[in-house]
Amino acid sequence: MRVLFVSLFVVIIDQVSKLLIKGFSIPAFDFTYHGMYQGERIPVIGDFLRITFIENPGMAFGFDPGSNFKMWVSLFSLFASIGLLIYIYIIREQQITLRFSVAFILGGAVGNLIDRVFYGVLYDYAPVFFGSVVDFIDVDFFDITVLGVNYDRWPIFNFADAAVSIGVLMLIIFYKKHTTQEEPFTVIDEESISETTSLVNNNIETNSGIVEQEEDLSSTRAIEDQTENGESDNRKEIPL
Repeated sequence: MRVLFVSLFVVIIDQVSKLLIKGFSIPAFDFTYHGMYQGERIPVIGDFLRITFIENPGMAFGFDPGSNFKMWVSLFSLFASIGLLIYIYIIREQQITLRFSVAFILGGAVGNLIDRVFYGVLYDYAPVFFGSVVDFIDVDFFDITVLGVNYDRWPIFNFADAAVSIGVLMLIIFYKKHTTQEEPFTVIDEESISETTSLVNNNIETNSGIVEQEEDLSSTRAIEDQTENGESDNRKEIPL
């Protein structure tokens, strides 16, 4: 279960980065960090990599199923996270790559789940389970058209999304290899088979010889007993 530290690391990195982007306050210490405003862009590597703050009300990579499904998305994320946690316990003795894969997915799922469940209440803009996910990693991408929509940049995402993608990719690479593993077997050549057959035949012949010897010995003893009995009877018939 130590792979859960991987999940915890993903959650910490994800939440710290989101708080730095969105801002936060600690009233007990009279401390406020304002962060970025929505839509603000900070170039990191020119236009190829930028930090762009947006809030995603839907699912990963900006996919929005609509406000009517927001509650269901949050509940699905909650139950999926619980299921992944149980699955990690089930496979606790399995291959480390498999456990790492699921741990990455769990960390990413929990990271975004925190946004959906608590951010609306913490930032006072929505009830529980209706919060929006903070996205900020903005990467340039070659132009692609999907269903008539042209995309010239990758959908803005966060570290939780990246962790889920890494986990799924690891599953694709390693899970098939894990499931197709078989127990090693020994190849027996014809010479080994012949030697084994000869040994078996020799054992059979030896056992047969022993049985025959025992039978002969039993017959000899029976004859000797009969002879002794006959001599004893003859002695009784001789007159004094």
